[in-house]
Amino acid sequence: MPAPQLAPLFDPAIDPADAGVRYWLAQVTLRLRREIAWCWHQRASGPMAHGALPPPGDAAQDSLDLQRHGHAKRDFFVDDEAARYLTRALQELDRGDGADRWSTVSQVLMLDAAAQFVLACALAARTDASLGAVAAAALNDASRPYFTLALAQRLWDAPLAIVPCADATHMLYRSGLLKAGSGDWSAPLDMPAAVAQALLANAHGQALPAALRPQGGDDGELPPAAQTLARWLRATPVTAMQIVPVLTLRGGDTAAWVGTLAQAAGSRLATLADDIGPEHAGLTGLACAAWLHGADLLAPDHWAQQSDQADHQVNWVASVAAIAVRWFVPVNSFSAARQGAAALLAPGFQVPPLSVAERTRRLRQVATDGSRAGPAQVQALAHATEAARRFRLQEKSLARVEGVLRSQAGGWTRDDLLALAHAEAAVDMAQLAQAVEPRFALSEIVLPPRPRRQLEAIVNAMRTLHRVHHDWGCASAWNEGGLAVMLCGPPGTGKTMAAEALATELRLPMYRIDLSQVVNKYIGETEKNLRRIFDAAEAADCLLFFDEADALFGKRTEVKDAHDRFANIEISYLLERMERFKGLAVLATNRRKDLDDAFVRRLRYIVDFPVPGALERAAIWRQVFPAPVDVAEIDFDFLADRFELAGGSIRSAAFNACGQAAAGSETPRVTMGDVLVAVRRELEKSGREIADEQFGHYAPLLANIA
Repeated sequence: MPAPQLAPLFDPAIDPADAGVRYWLAQVTLRLRREIAWCWHQRASGPMAHGALPPPGDAAQDSLDLQRHGHAKRDFFVDDEAARYLTRALQELDRGDGADRWSTVSQVLMLDAAAQFVLACALAARTDASLGAVAAAALNDASRPYFTLALAQRLWDAPLAIVPCADATHMLYRSGLLKAGSGDWSAPLDMPAAVAQALLANAHGQALPAALRPQGGDDGELPPAAQTLARWLRATPVTAMQIVPVLTLRGGDTAAWVGTLAQAAGSRLATLADDIGPEHAGLTGLACAAWLHGADLLAPDHWAQQSDQADHQVNWVASVAAIAVRWFVPVNSFSAARQGAAALLAPGFQVPPLSVAERTRRLRQVATDGSRAGPAQVQALAHATEAARRFRLQEKSLARVEGVLRSQAGGWTRDDLLALAHAEAAVDMAQLAQAVEPRFALSEIVLPPRPRRQLEAIVNAMRTLHRVHHDWGCASAWNEGGLAVMLCGPPGTGKTMAAEALATELRLPMYRIDLSQVVNKYIGETEKNLRRIFDAAEAADCLLFFDEADALFGKRTEVKDAHDRFANIEISYLLERMERFKGLAVLATNRRKDLDDAFVRRLRYIVDFPVPGALERAAIWRQVFPAPVDVAEIDFDFLADRFELAGGSIRSAAFNACGQAAAGSETPRVTMGDVLVAVRRELEKSGREIADEQFGHYAPLLANIA
């Protein structure tokens, strides 16, 4: 009479769909039941109590008795009625036709029967909670309610076949089916929950672990380069880990574009949850689950932040390198992707940026959705066009802006739109640049006619840049770059003040580049820092201010060693990025002759700031004091005529005079004596010779000053 077909596990409600899984779980269950029958025979004097576990014994004695009772155990399996029944049930298990997921996994990973049994032990422990107490009884140790390699060796007919499974490099661990560390004889056989879920699922089902979300494509047409990549991916089977770098922009709909690419390549795509990072403990299990489901993986956008760090790339790649999954990994640059796992890289994919025309269309549509009409709507359309040009928002960021504007039902202003767009653009310079709040207006700059006209020309050129690029077609004929200007002249002549005035006039956020953070003695680091600055600045029109620009934009030198070569590479890279930068780059230098000629040719404007003449100095003196300060006693014409000071020195002298006057009076009033003292000290700072005759009839005011 044949043995009846038993449930694969102790809990009869657990009935996996996969035939191979059913077969191997039944192997575990039947062998464990038979081992429990032997434990009763060995440890108890009476017959086995129905449904009860054997009483605990001495675990050490159990091990010592293995050899003494070896023949007896084999005879017991033949002679005992229950053991004989379980042995026959093992022999009559239906393996199926071998066309199941379990068989496929075993064939691909070349797992022998012993390795499959170890895998089944781990799956059984993860699947049926009732096995823990039974495993502890078989191990004769109530503190270990789990399967171990030691227990698997005791249950398997050929104990030596289990020994290779203790090797940490076994495919059971490298493939992610079992967690690393499970190969110790007494350690739990630990299978990631995501892997167990995949093995237990229907082979044709679409169920994925919670941290993996199916991602489809949209109806967007792929660019020609991406279509070529899709054909390459379709023709290249994934037999080992494959990494497709994805160059994306902040706020872009990376998942939708990669989904479209995967769809064109004929593959299924799953996206990792946003909280899963490269160092996440469950990454290996999720990768293995994706492999079992036949899905490619898309990493979250925030992985791009770590793409520059080769050590992070090596760490996460090493944990999943043996799993044949195609990874789409966001990166900041394709060159950064090559630093870590170059041998595993496929051709890269660049997410198409949202065009100015599309941004304009969408924002103008929002402008017409409200209750505005007539001139108000015309004005709103103009504001929408301006925001679309100034802020290069991508799909998800733009959708959030649209949602906020629609919620205000036409009640938004230009300032609301620009502030909202600026917040979404989120220009993040990290520690490489300092945000500057502009303090000056262009009308406050005291300059001769020629440099003043040049500054006004820069303002006009920046305001019409969009029309010239896109309406007149200059962007396609040349490039879509912004403006690069240089302000040069002696210290204190107003270069920084002019940069702030340009930011005020154009209503651009201003960032001062911190050269101490950018320039790095290590080869390649300066270039990397510069790339981070320009990449961040691409999100929106802004003004980048490079003070003491000659430190960065110096002349290329004759190559004498590796440092010279890499220094020249940095300068060349900087020149190329300056041309592509879409905002306003303002460079200030006191040493124009030290700048590289190739860089000077790329500048749109060069503005020379001369030392101010007497007329300019008088104008500076008159406007440098704050309005509440009483300056009726100050002879501005005398100061301008007698002392050849630059604007910065005049400003410093005025500030010091205010400080000196405030120390002696509560009234905001500055006297000629206060100013002359400050001027004298300003001259001393610059090392000039000072004679009493310079102060004319005001010299007595300095009689008591050392």
